Amino acid sequence: MSSDKGPNTPKPPSVTVVGAGIVGLWQAYMLAFRGHDVHLVEQSQTLFRRSASASAGAMLAPFCERATGPALIQDLGLRALDIWRATFPGVISNGTLVLAPPGEHSELVRFSRLTEGYQPVNSEVLAKLEPDLADRFNAGLFYAEEAHVEPSAAAAYLLRTIRRLGGRVTFGQTWSDDDADYVIDCRGMDASRDIASLRGVRGERIVVQTPNVALTRPIRLLHPRSPLYLVPWDMGTYMIGATVIESEEQGPITLRSAMDLLAAVLALHPGFGDARIVALDAGIRPAFPDNVPRIVTNGRHISVNGLYRHGFLLAPALAELVADHLAGEAAQSPLVFAE
Repeated sequence: MSSDKGPNTPKPPSVTVVGAGIVGLWQAYMLAFRGHDVHLVEQSQTLFRRSASASAGAMLAPFCERATGPALIQDLGLRALDIWRATFPGVISNGTLVLAPPGEHSELVRFSRLTEGYQPVNSEVLAKLEPDLADRFNAGLFYAEEAHVEPSAAAAYLLRTIRRLGGRVTFGQTWSDDDADYVIDCRGMDASRDIASLRGVRGERIVVQTPNVALTRPIRLLHPRSPLYLVPWDMGTYMIGATVIESEEQGPITLRSAMDLLAAVLALHPGFGDARIVALDAGIRPAFPDNVPRIVTNGRHISVNGLYRHGFLLAPALAELVADHLAGEAAQSPLVFAE
């Protein structure tokens, strides 16, 4: 990415970005980086207070997501991963390890047929990658090029950088139309009254802390009934997730979901039995019927929505597409754009 401007380059249009979830943060960052006069407006008083981003695992896993999504998600995700690495120094590039419980090897075979970018690994390699899982699993898939971020650290970095680049940020204010040249709507589910085809998909997670388990990369445990992913954060903290429930019901995690997630993480490593539960929560992810995001243009108004479970993965790529669109460049991913 380059923000260099020649002496005769016209001033880029001004932009108001509405919504400071991970999608809005990336839109504001990318446009400020490109030289736009940016105003980021968020109705909550603090970052991620009402956003689906608050319950994200923040895995940057374009290859793994191909197992349940179209090729477009992988393509956009690979581009976004490059942008993450070029922008945020806190990207953790340890890859992703995919495992299956004993007796469920067919799940690994199925997953491998749906994805690419992996190396099959045996128990010896597994023990080198994650010593705490030695002797517990005898086969897996290692996606070496994938990565993850700690959500709050990444969001705080983007927010600081937006301000450093001259962007204005306003919390605790409901947006009303202003005189910006463009308005980019990144409100997620709050925009559902204006977007008839947008639906909510509930995702529940648990955050635990333990000194008894040391894992260094996201782990996906395949299971036909209770699939799990686990993401390591700082200081022995792990995010365990996440359910995918076709529901827009707000509220805390259900007992059934909590039991399923906890049983699955104990199957991964019994050392989690003594972990302290730091948080149990749920979020509603915005999605379109095909689970593919949309950039919808309507004059000076642009909507970026429907990222489903791919918010952290895809947000940088969609921000780049919008910035290119405002610069008059042809769309690199026309399937994402709609009018």
